Amino acid sequence: MAVGLNLPNSITLLRILLVPVFITLLFVSPEKNTIERWFVVAIFVIAISTDGIDGAIARKRNLVTNLGKLLDPIADKALIGGALISLSILGELSWYITGAILFREFAITIYRLVLAKRRVLAASPGGKFKTVMQAIAIGFLLSPLDYYLPWLIPVEMVLIYFALIVTIITALQYIDAEMKLRK
Repeated sequence: MAVGLNLPNSITLLRILLVPVFITLLFVSPEKNTIERWFVVAIFVIAISTDGIDGAIARKRNLVTNLGKLLDPIADKALIGGALISLSILGELSWYITGAILFREFAITIYRLVLAKRRVLAASPGGKFKTVMQAIAIGFLLSPLDYYLPWLIPVEMVLIYFALIVTIITALQYIDAEMKLRK
């Protein structure tokens, strides 16, 4: 296993650094019908796509590190959480959805950090799917497409509720897996 700050970990750090850029741009141009909003979507897509890139490089080049296993989910939570909170502040997403997703994300992250003293809990395939579903739903909510195509609004709601359900199910899977491991 590789050690420390390598290319995949640097890409993960880039994702973390893009979070304040993304949030700032979103609040500078909160109106959906602007070209600036497309820049916000582009920054989000670039940032979230680094999640797959860093992992693929780490696995292919045998550069998986404990630091990367810890930083990667934190970077995801910062980006997804920042997007959810921002969308709720802007009135584009219900706070109860944001709260439910963030509660799960922070609870699992805190659990991972506590567990890190004994072992590193890597993301599960379900957790990765959850992140993808959250990213797709957030991407749609961020995009101005529904301004021009109002029929997309129900599609966006289905996507965000599906992401919420997957988020809850994967939390239960983490808990179940840990309970089995302790036995």
